[in-house]
Amino acid sequence: MQKGQIRVQTENIFPIIKKFLYSDHEIFLRELVSNAVDAAQKLKTLHGKGEAKGELGELKVEVVLDAKEKTISIIDNGVGMSAEEVDKYINQVAFSGAEEFVTKYKDASIIGHFGLGFYSSFMVSQKVDIYSKSHTGVPGVFWSCDGSTEYELYEVDYNHRGTKIVLHINEESAEFLEASRVKGILERFCKFLPVAIYFTDANAEKPKKEDADEAELVEKPINNTNPLWIRKPSELTKEDYENFYRELYPFGETPLFWIHLNVDYPFNLTGILYFPKIKQSFEIQKDKIQLYCNQVFVTDEVKDIVPEFLMLLHGVIDSPDIPLNVSRSYLQGDPNVKKINAHITKKVADKLEEIFNSDRKSFEEKWESLGLFVKYGMITDEKFLEKGNKFLVLEDAKEKGKFYTLDEYKTVTETNQKNKEGKQVLLYTTNPVQQDAFIQAADAKGYKVVKLETMVDAAFINNVEMKWEGVQFVRVDADVVDNLIDKQENVDSVLSKEEVEQAKKLFEFQVPEITLTVEVKGLSKEAAPVIATRPEFMRRMKDMASMGGGGMTAFYAQMPDEVHLTINGNHPIYQALLKEPDMDKQQKQARNLADLALLSQGLLNGAELTNFINRSVDLLK
Repeated sequence: MQKGQIRVQTENIFPIIKKFLYSDHEIFLRELVSNAVDAAQKLKTLHGKGEAKGELGELKVEVVLDAKEKTISIIDNGVGMSAEEVDKYINQVAFSGAEEFVTKYKDASIIGHFGLGFYSSFMVSQKVDIYSKSHTGVPGVFWSCDGSTEYELYEVDYNHRGTKIVLHINEESAEFLEASRVKGILERFCKFLPVAIYFTDANAEKPKKEDADEAELVEKPINNTNPLWIRKPSELTKEDYENFYRELYPFGETPLFWIHLNVDYPFNLTGILYFPKIKQSFEIQKDKIQLYCNQVFVTDEVKDIVPEFLMLLHGVIDSPDIPLNVSRSYLQGDPNVKKINAHITKKVADKLEEIFNSDRKSFEEKWESLGLFVKYGMITDEKFLEKGNKFLVLEDAKEKGKFYTLDEYKTVTETNQKNKEGKQVLLYTTNPVQQDAFIQAADAKGYKVVKLETMVDAAFINNVEMKWEGVQFVRVDADVVDNLIDKQENVDSVLSKEEVEQAKKLFEFQVPEITLTVEVKGLSKEAAPVIATRPEFMRRMKDMASMGGGGMTAFYAQMPDEVHLTINGNHPIYQALLKEPDMDKQQKQARNLADLALLSQGLLNGAELTNFINRSVDLLK
């Protein structure tokens, strides 16, 4: 029998390992099961090289919970350890057996590159026992430690190839003696490990053979050892991908499409990224991509690996080349991470362009969901912006299902939608229903208006306008139709100079929280008698502020709305209004015309809306 002290490489490191190595104590189970899987994978590698004799049998890992005995056992039938190996790999903290094995055999499937994973067991245990039998046939060995730096190690009759680790759970960690808790951890972290994992609750009542059907008696592993992302895309069908999506997200709607990642140079990366259906802002969920390292779940916080705009995707990424700290929960700065980030961006852009070119109709049908990814990407990623110009589409506000690329929009509008500076004016609506009158007026002029009505469009317009040469965005209600493209000369008004001044004075009143400016113009008789417009710049700033923008946008949020009232002097209503002898009635009618214009812009609220209703009733009496 051997007794001694665990040889730590830094004084007093053991209490730190025991208490603070991992932020989540549940990680102990992932680490120990991962080590057990490593042991099985090592034996498989050695057997393939002829360096391990005998039958492999079914390589597996068993996790046995015994709440009465207050133990959790992790049992594998892998390589096992001799007394010398236990002394070397367990008693020397942070000397990684996996690291040494990978160096010798260059087997990238070995998971445990960290060397401290075993000691996570002491976060939840008052004592840990190890029974192990090496595949080489040397005597079995027993090791035990109570969480101090002292251990005991001696030979025993343990005749099962592999290793059994018994955790004697401490009082503070009693939660890990609940079967549902243990099974939940296994299903989260070990769902796709490459060796079958079985969970047994030693105290659970087992069905009697005569009362159970055959299927209930067959023990099933808790993991899928051959997940879709490690298989060849050429072997997989549409149904395979959709079924795997349902395996990852049981309640998720069928995804739009997916991208299968499979890279082995200059870094290793596999995975499947799904484009989910997103139709409403409340459906958007980030952190739905799961990061794995050789099929071990690491985290679903992948912001350093996946470009920000693709955080809305769902799926799996697996890479042994992504450096992780000892907890495997946080990424460290590394050139590979940047390369992987850039590769994922390129793959997504290439896939979108491929679908757009091969099946544009299908692409446009999915645009309600796809548009969010594309616009967000063009805002946040310069390289994606370049590629996105090829497949960004804009839907016509009048003709549902009619889409234009930017080049197509320029082609159909170039003769009549350029301003004095020669810029292409891109007319858009953020609310086709509310802004319908303005859309109709623009259409009557032969102008094309597109829909930009999603939560990301305000930022999209501001960003790409600075990056696209020769394009200016103007919302369709930013001015009267005659001024939308270019400031036109005033059309002759049928009103005399005196009547123009009289009309202007009728509309010079104050509205709370709105700065009104008034002008009288000669528009067509068909145009509305009063048109309320909001200058493009100020409205954009206020829209951005309402979405939480800081800096100058926050300053603009405090300012009153700027509204320009254009009085159409050629509208027939003024022939009667200006001759109305009852001054009170005349003022009420003028105010109602202005309120109708404000109402069309959604700017009539509270007391002003109530006054408008009451005034309308009075005028009808």
